[in-house]
Amino acid sequence: MTKIISQLSPKKILIRSTNWIGDAIMTTPAVRTIRENFPAAEITILAYPWVADIFAASPHVDRVMLYEKRGRHKGLAGMWRLGRELAAQRFDMAILLQNAFSAAVLALLAGIPVRAGYRRDGRGFLLTHGVTIKKSIRARHQVYYYQEMLKDLGLMCSPQELFLALPDSADAWARDFLDAKAKKPVVGLNPGAAYGPAKRWPAERYAGLAKQLAEKLGATLLVFGTLADTGAAAEIGAAAVGQVHDLTGKTTLAQAMALIGMCDAFVTNDSGLMHVAAARKTPLVAIFGSTDSVATGPFSPKVEVVNKNLPCSPCLKTHCPQNDFACMLEIGVDEVFAATCRLLESKEG
Repeated sequence: MTKIISQLSPKKILIRSTNWIGDAIMTTPAVRTIRENFPAAEITILAYPWVADIFAASPHVDRVMLYEKRGRHKGLAGMWRLGRELAAQRFDMAILLQNAFSAAVLALLAGIPVRAGYRRDGRGFLLTHGVTIKKSIRARHQVYYYQEMLKDLGLMCSPQELFLALPDSADAWARDFLDAKAKKPVVGLNPGAAYGPAKRWPAERYAGLAKQLAEKLGATLLVFGTLADTGAAAEIGAAAVGQVHDLTGKTTLAQAMALIGMCDAFVTNDSGLMHVAAARKTPLVAIFGSTDSVATGPFSPKVEVVNKNLPCSPCLKTHCPQNDFACMLEIGVDEVFAATCRLLESKEG
């Protein structure tokens, strides 16, 4: 039987964030649940630098503490250093949204007396309040995965709705950018995906889509991504000269999130920025191949999911095991263009 934490009165809570943009956004309902169940507590979230902007302006946490895994907290010595830094804060409770064994080790090193999270990755003996994963939760969206853990810990769950607040400076920057450079409709394109090539609709297909959106709708196209996506952005830009703005590697995460929230539609692979669009309530077309559109799809009613549901998918592989990439190559430009048009028309209506 799971020991509950709802009757405790912690003064200082540490939340260990998940590590990637999409995963972190899918935890935002859970972070809100923690705040609403412990309104008087000081809540700190421990996060990697690349997801920190997701929580920087959130009213549900008081402070973001950076886990600089590639810098001063690198390796075992770095983890020990971070453990000592956390110990100095004298947290009463740690709630581990991250699943890793190391998250529980870190909470133990920090001397946090109440350590709650899922019993998995062999870490159950390190937790004071461990939760067993129900088989049924694996068939639902990942948002429920985190909320179900908190429910089993005795907390009253907040609404199942993504939450993403941004600094006023990021929204102001995005408005100024669009006022200076964009004509309606504004469509965001996200040709990248960090997980691997099996999640990426080909760049030439995005280029074909950009050409149709520019010629038929007069759309302004914003290409999002990291420096790794600049080649795809160049191909897209060549297909719709003068109507594409390449933002790959040129914005902060907060600026990108603000711009995505101001797009009229967003076309994306399964990626962190897909979840940003869902949280910002931007109408989006989500292109799925190797991954599971039920468990990790966009948690939003304003979405068109495009996939082929082949017998081999979702294989959850980074590279196509059949070497034919059929799940993506069978998705045509006209199909994605039509889905984008439906979203734009519904927004106008």
